[in-house]
Amino acid sequence: MTGLSYRDAGVDIDAGDALVENIKPFARRTMRPEVLAGIGGFGALIELPKRYREPVLVAGTDGVGTKLKLAFALKQHATIGIDLVAMSVNDILVQGAEPLFFLDYYVCERLDVAVATDVVRGIAAGCEQAGCALIGGETAEHPNAFPVGEYDLAGFAVGVVEKSKAVDGTRIAAGDVLIGLASSGLHSNGYSLVRKVLERSGAALDGPLAGDARPLGQALLEPTRIYVKPVRRVLETIDVKGMAHITGGGLTENTHRMFPPDLQAAIDAASWTRPPVFDWLAQAGGIATDEMHRTFNCGIGFVLVVEAKDVDDTLRMLDDAGESARVIGSVRARPEGAPATVVA
Repeated sequence: MTGLSYRDAGVDIDAGDALVENIKPFARRTMRPEVLAGIGGFGALIELPKRYREPVLVAGTDGVGTKLKLAFALKQHATIGIDLVAMSVNDILVQGAEPLFFLDYYVCERLDVAVATDVVRGIAAGCEQAGCALIGGETAEHPNAFPVGEYDLAGFAVGVVEKSKAVDGTRIAAGDVLIGLASSGLHSNGYSLVRKVLERSGAALDGPLAGDARPLGQALLEPTRIYVKPVRRVLETIDVKGMAHITGGGLTENTHRMFPPDLQAAIDAASWTRPPVFDWLAQAGGIATDEMHRTFNCGIGFVLVVEAKDVDDTLRMLDDAGESARVIGSVRARPEGAPATVVA
């Protein structure tokens, strides 16, 4: 009887080694001067930037969710890694953090080196956009645990903020202004509902999307926008009192997460034009407006709270950085029993 090997059990060590060699050039492009040892070891070493006097670490973790199902259906894996990075770095940005490094976890039924290379290339691209280093990760094969050809992703980011400059929302006051930064699309939330709409409507992923030059599938797969560099540029000179990353729960469940309980976010939905992909979802799924606002970002991916006197300077800086930003509402006293965010 021939002896068994790990490959016979469904795990290919050689394929894993090949993937590590493939991704080293991508990771190298993300390196920061603080990285002492990165890809290839049992652990990565990174020191804190010396310019921080009282550094506080900020950490966030997330996945991509069922948006992966669209990547599988379209056989397009080059941008899903950007989504993975974006969900964590945008989250820690809310506290004012500068992302330092990112690690990912890629798990599949059987490793396809070409697909995994595409995914990690996207992760590295997201890290470059965020200015953080891809210093390691884990690739795992779980035979018979996934449908053939599918994988899952998770990751986490660690950043740093000066203790005295951490943004916690406690200074937000009635009369402050909400500035919304445009999203690139659905980002990485609400895809269980998206897939239900696709199933019920029978819409083809390669079919047209009214008001958009791209096919429907491409609009749905558009990667999450990473706001780190433009927002941190604003933080250098503007007193930003609070921030929100509009993820699962949409506008109505995320905007007020930074607020004191006696305040309310009043958002004017007419202050921006909702991108066509959200109109398609609402129409094809018969989704009520309130449900759209509590599930999707509806075109606003990140929110800043500033004093009225700082609005013009903030908008100018964001525009100079290539962001589409606008005033979307204001902060006001919250009546007893009223919702914390109102979108009207």
